[in-house]
Amino acid sequence: MKKILVCEDEEVIRDFVVINLQRSGYDVVDVSCGEEALEVFEKNNGNFSVVLLDIMMPGIDGFEVCKKLREKSDTMGIIMLSAKTQEMDKVRGLMLGADDYVSKPFSPSELVARVDAVYRRVELNSVRSKKELSNPIISGPFKLSPKSRTLTKNGEIIDLTQVEYQIMDMFFRNKNQALSRAEILESIWGDSYSNDVKIVDVNIRRLRMKVEDEPSNPTYIATVWGYGYKWFEE
Repeated sequence: MKKILVCEDEEVIRDFVVINLQRSGYDVVDVSCGEEALEVFEKNNGNFSVVLLDIMMPGIDGFEVCKKLREKSDTMGIIMLSAKTQEMDKVRGLMLGADDYVSKPFSPSELVARVDAVYRRVELNSVRSKKELSNPIISGPFKLSPKSRTLTKNGEIIDLTQVEYQIMDMFFRNKNQALSRAEILESIWGDSYSNDVKIVDVNIRRLRMKVEDEPSNPTYIATVWGYGYKWFEE
């Protein structure tokens, strides 16, 4: 199922996005506001692989819609669309659970490439969750279970997005090994994100808020200054 929900209040841009996604083989459902996006999502029982959300909309904005949708699904891909290029808008969207962002104006090829990348990741994770039979990986109080794709700390489940789970899986399979931002970016997001290491930093910040006792003084996800990060295990 290549089903995608597009939420964009500007009709010209929405039509442009819909046409190009349809040409690329996606089954597109488009809406013009956040309220309608949430309503359509419920009517379709959340059966969307990817959602494209414009940030600036009347009524419920894209940030709020992103937050509500992420609460309903931690596996669906979410991409934010915005004319704004300010760093904080990108960071806020990622912190709320978005997988990616595309700044307007964008070319058809850029948009489709970004959607394709997120869609492939969603589908790959779905296949792995059904077929993965690996034993759980233990690290201190944490247990990463590939079969159920869950992370627990002292027996308590930590809610992770699909991207966060993939990063933790990469850390657990490379304990005490320094991983560069570029290496994490290419492994999780793919080649088309080669110049966007900021997305790694934001996801690490979000992960620290979930796994660390003191996110500002991390014990497990250590920063390797000027290089990247590593999962520390004594």
